[in-house]
Amino acid sequence: MGLYRRGNTFWFSIMYHGRRIQESLETGNKRTAEMIYAKKLSDIVEGRYIETALAKKLTFEEMVTKYLDAYTHLRDTHTVKPLMKAFKGYTLFEISTRMIAEYRTMRLKKVKLATVYQELSLLRRMFNVAIREWEWLQNNPVSRLSFAVGNRNARDRWLTLEEEQALLASATNPHWLRPLLMVALHSGMRQGEILDLKWQHVNFAARIITVVKSKNGEKRGIPMSNTLQGVLQSIKVRHISGRVFPIAIRSLRAAFGQTLAKAKIEGFHFHDLRHTFATRLVQNGVDLYKVKELLGHKTLAMTTRYAHHYPESLRGSVEVLDNCYTFATVESKGAHR
Repeated sequence: MGLYRRGNTFWFSIMYHGRRIQESLETGNKRTAEMIYAKKLSDIVEGRYIETALAKKLTFEEMVTKYLDAYTHLRDTHTVKPLMKAFKGYTLFEISTRMIAEYRTMRLKKVKLATVYQELSLLRRMFNVAIREWEWLQNNPVSRLSFAVGNRNARDRWLTLEEEQALLASATNPHWLRPLLMVALHSGMRQGEILDLKWQHVNFAARIITVVKSKNGEKRGIPMSNTLQGVLQSIKVRHISGRVFPIAIRSLRAAFGQTLAKAKIEGFHFHDLRHTFATRLVQNGVDLYKVKELLGHKTLAMTTRYAHHYPESLRGSVEVLDNCYTFATVESKGAHR
């Protein structure tokens, strides 16, 4: 039927791939209607129309529910609460970059920078999944937002060798705590990744641990050192759930806090065990790119925070200049004789 008038308003109706698409153009001006109609046809042919229509229909709550059912991490159900409070009732099409920027400004007045970064990261991940996997919309409103807020209060705390010895010596109760801490220190895995780890993802023959649910949604493999392999093989009792450490996060927090107090270690968080893993590697000359892959960082920029721990690793980079200038220097000396 194409473009037509219904009362004082222009509409369009077409068949596309066996489906009738009909919509009001919300104007009585024929010239304007023709321009809008041409844009609609272009969107339909290029696949944008259906996605925009879905984004106008689907709500933020529907995206959150579907995402958490498939991809939830241990902290996501808590992190999503302020997001739900702010964006509940809006369709995905209505949520704009400006709206999210206003949310960021509001949250920074109430909570720490790292908390806001965590919330925005979750929001970005949910929109990315809705775009790439579900094809609900085309653009991520979080992608154009600056994420600089997350780096200004980034922690850089790690265990000294003395502190590590004191921590492990104090981790005697409950019985699972010391092996769990050893896994953290020798794999760099996040707390949630350790608690989610199942025996089926521990390959002793290949000496590889597979992290199935990482923070960025991608799998990664972590080679096992002799120490790490020995720790895991020493765990003889296996829970029916298949989890290597079948414990609740609150139990871990309580046990870890008590152990820190016993070891007289202050200002230390569980996540700092991951920092300790990375710092040890860099201090011993491991390439930052390899550290990035082991940590599962999206970009090298996230890993460069550890670069200052081993400035000697840069010496080899400048010593190549000696080879470049030796000949020129010798020639220069000979010319002055």
